[in-house]
Amino acid sequence: MKAVHFGAGNIGRGFVGQLLHEGGYELVFSDVAAPLVDAINAADSYTVHEVGEGGRDTVVTGFRAINSAEHPDELVAEIASADVVTTAVGVGVLPFVAEPIVEALRRRDAAARPLQVMACENAIGATGLLRQEITARAGGDWGALAGRAVFADTAVDRIVPGQPAGAGVDVTVEPFHEWAIEKAPFGDELPHIPGAHFVDDLTPYIERKLFTVNTGHATTAYLGAQAGIERISDSLADTRIAEAVAAVLQETSVLLAAKHGLDPDELAEYRATILRRFANPALPDTVWRVGRQPLRKLGRHDRFIGPAAEAAERGLPTEALMHAVSAALAFDAPDDPQSVELQQRLRAEDAVALASAVTGLDDGHPLFPAVRAAFVARAAQLADAP
Repeated sequence: MKAVHFGAGNIGRGFVGQLLHEGGYELVFSDVAAPLVDAINAADSYTVHEVGEGGRDTVVTGFRAINSAEHPDELVAEIASADVVTTAVGVGVLPFVAEPIVEALRRRDAAARPLQVMACENAIGATGLLRQEITARAGGDWGALAGRAVFADTAVDRIVPGQPAGAGVDVTVEPFHEWAIEKAPFGDELPHIPGAHFVDDLTPYIERKLFTVNTGHATTAYLGAQAGIERISDSLADTRIAEAVAAVLQETSVLLAAKHGLDPDELAEYRATILRRFANPALPDTVWRVGRQPLRKLGRHDRFIGPAAEAAERGLPTEALMHAVSAALAFDAPDDPQSVELQQRLRAEDAVALASAVTGLDDGHPLFPAVRAAFVARAAQLADAP
C-alpha cells in the first residue's frame, strides 16, 4: 500500500505520516521546501517524540519525499499508483494540490480501486473544498474520472509545537491525538489507519474540535500575549487567563450541545482534557506561534466568529468569545505578516467597514454590534497610542 501526503512539515510527519506508517503504508511526502525535502531523503528514519504523561517514541521508516515544484511529473506518477492521498498544507493551498491529483486520475488505471482522498486541515469540509477544486480543473473529463477517487472529510487533532533547534526531521508532539474520518464514502473499503476512527456523521466531531481545541488554543495565545507571557503552558498557569479560556469553552460547549445534541457532561470532560493538554509543560509552545494569522482566525467560519455568530443567532451567550476576539485584535507580533497587516488596517481603515470585511458579518447580524464595538475600541486604542 502507498500513501502520498501533501505537506512534509511537522504535522505531516508527526501526525498523519506517523499513523499512515503504522497502517503499513509506504509514505511519499510532497513539499515545495527544497531543504526539507532533501533532509527527508537523506534520512533512513525519523522519530516522533511524544512528550508528557504517557508519551512514547515512534520510529517512522519507509518514506521518501518529492519536491513538487521541481518534479511535478514524478509526483503525478506517485499519486496515480497510490492507495491514499492526504494533505496538511492549509486550506489556502488546496487549489494547488488539486492540479496534480487531476492529472494523476487521468493516468490512473480505471480498473484500480478508487484513490482515497482526505484533506486533514483545520477547517470544516476541507476535503469537500479540495474535491470542488479537482472537479473544476477536470472540467468535462470529470464524468470519466469521478469513479477513480473517493473523498472523505476528516477531523484531526494533535498539538505539534514549534520544534527545537537541531531536531532535524524528528518531530516533538503531545501524546494525545484524534483522527475522525467519515465512513460512508469508502463503502466496505476503509483505509487501514490504526488510531483513526470512522464515523457516520463527521460534523459534530469537526465542530467540537474546531470550537474547543482551536478556539481554546488561540484564546490562550491572545490572552497570554496581552499579559506578556511567552509560553502557552505558562499562560494557563495564570488564574485569570485560565478562567477566561474556560469561560470561552463553556460558551462553545453550550452551542455544541444545542446544535448537535452533544451530552453536556461529556463536553465538560472533553474541555477538561483539552485544558490539561494546553497546560502540558513539556510542550515548548509559544503564544506567538499559536496566535499567528489572526486575520484568518477572525474569519466568518473560523474558531471565533464561527461559533459566536451561531450562538448569537440562537440567543446564546457570547461575552467570553467576544473578549477573546478583542484579544485577537490586540495581537501585535512583528514577525507575523497577518498581525502586522491587521494592526496597520486598524490604524488606517474605517473600523466598522473593517469589522465587516474581516469577519464576514453585516450590520444586520445579531453578533455585529459586539464585533463592531471590539474593532472600534481597538482602533481607538491605536489612535491614542504615542
